[in-house]
Amino acid sequence: MTKRIFRATLTVALTVLLASLVLIVGVLHGYFQDRVLEELASRTSYIALGIEHEGMAYLEDGFPNDCRVTWVAADGAVLWDNREDPAKMENHADRSEVHEALVLGRGHAARYSDTLSQKTLYYALRLSDGSVLRVSDTQYSVWMLVLQALQPVALVMVLAFCLALWLAGRLARQLVEPINAVDLNDPGDEIDYEELAPLVGKLRSQKRQISRQMEDLRRQREEFAAITGNMSEGLLVIDRDTRVLSYNAAALRLLNAQAPAEGESVLTLNREPGFRRCVEEALAGRRREELLEREDGCRRLFASPVELDGQTGGAVIIVLDVTEQEQREALRREFTANVSHELKTPLTAILGTAEILENGMVKAGDIPHFAGNIHREAQRLIGLVNDIIKLSRLDEGGPTAQWETVDLHDAAEEVLRQLAPAAENKQVTMTLEGGPACARGVPQIVEELIYNLCDNAIAYNRPGGSVTVTVADTPEGGRVTVRDTGIGIPPEAQTRVFERFYRVDKSHSSGGTGLGLSIVKHGAAYLGARVELESEPGKGSTFTLVFPKITE
Repeated sequence: MTKRIFRATLTVALTVLLASLVLIVGVLHGYFQDRVLEELASRTSYIALGIEHEGMAYLEDGFPNDCRVTWVAADGAVLWDNREDPAKMENHADRSEVHEALVLGRGHAARYSDTLSQKTLYYALRLSDGSVLRVSDTQYSVWMLVLQALQPVALVMVLAFCLALWLAGRLARQLVEPINAVDLNDPGDEIDYEELAPLVGKLRSQKRQISRQMEDLRRQREEFAAITGNMSEGLLVIDRDTRVLSYNAAALRLLNAQAPAEGESVLTLNREPGFRRCVEEALAGRRREELLEREDGCRRLFASPVELDGQTGGAVIIVLDVTEQEQREALRREFTANVSHELKTPLTAILGTAEILENGMVKAGDIPHFAGNIHREAQRLIGLVNDIIKLSRLDEGGPTAQWETVDLHDAAEEVLRQLAPAAENKQVTMTLEGGPACARGVPQIVEELIYNLCDNAIAYNRPGGSVTVTVADTPEGGRVTVRDTGIGIPPEAQTRVFERFYRVDKSHSSGGTGLGLSIVKHGAAYLGARVELESEPGKGSTFTLVFPKITE
């Protein structure tokens, strides 16, 4: 802007200077022409007076040659001329100044010479005898005058140009300085140019509007970041060129990826075929769902296209951690298969025995034996159903019985009393050690936990073995330890013994349902207790229940 003002100011100054110079030269030229005509008129009158008194003698007596004097007769013939031979000169009756003098008594004219770049001024005066006296003198043209004064004019023009440069630069800076001094970030109310008031007002209004919009965008960005940052689900937003536009920490964590660089493709986060298929299908305008199975878990991907103006402009990818869900689904399938197998075995035995009895293929003395088989299998079936019901109740949140303080020593003593016949049949000695210890819980569930641990200790023991139940009150809380001298559990199976229907060795099965330790695990979780296991094959196992300490 400064340069434009400078150039405009300089152009105006030079234009005015040149116009002024031309105007002055034109005015001076006209003024000088009038002065020359006045001088010619005065000189002509003076010479005419001399001719009137002395005649031709006045002209021939050493007349000065600084101007041209011509005496013309009334018929136009040249009588005398101080520059040319009158005899050789043509008739001057047709000259405008002579003709005008003959008619009006005086006349004047001006003729321009292109060759000499001069203009000749003529003044004619009619004498008393009817003849005409004409006096002429030359005057330079305007351009000739300019050329003759070229050096001083050029010097003046150079000085004027330098002055114009300095003034234009100074003026441009002075004009622009107040504009540059306006603070666009905070335009004040005081401005040097009132013409800038609408612009400054508009800037101030737009600044307030932009500030509000920026504040809204900042708040929305913070809200979006807070929402996506606290999501357990992974979120990825990409454009049509697979570049990552937005993501949250959960997406990187679930994909085990590093934060992408700006403009980096989403395919660098995960190179599995399922992930690539999701991206390609979504950018093609189709919704896609994929399951990524990895060593650290399962991830389910949901990819949906984002349409802009009727075209796919990008995609949104949701990443879910479905590891637990898949595990539960696998457990459900396994549980269904195990339940079907466990139910089928006693039912098949009952059905087979009943068919034998129905067809009369059993002797009368063997009927009690077969009826006993039906009774045992039915009891086994009822026990299996009861255990499944117990697990279902624990999965649903446990029984509705009220919590109360339970004496673990009394509960263990009652359990040993109930299992005394089974221990006697297995030739296993049962011992209760320790003293009183209390825990908060549902008495029915507490007894069920101790009962299942002791029942397993008897079932998987050897003849002549022992089961020792120890109850202790520790700073951590009530503790019940069940130690047996049975077959033990291999290290690789110790993490699975709490699964439903899992048995370490089918050949040593006691004929139970395989749900006892699973009930212990779920019951302990419901009560807030924990189960610890120590075992060595051939030397027995030790199960410990640690209940939370009772707080006042």
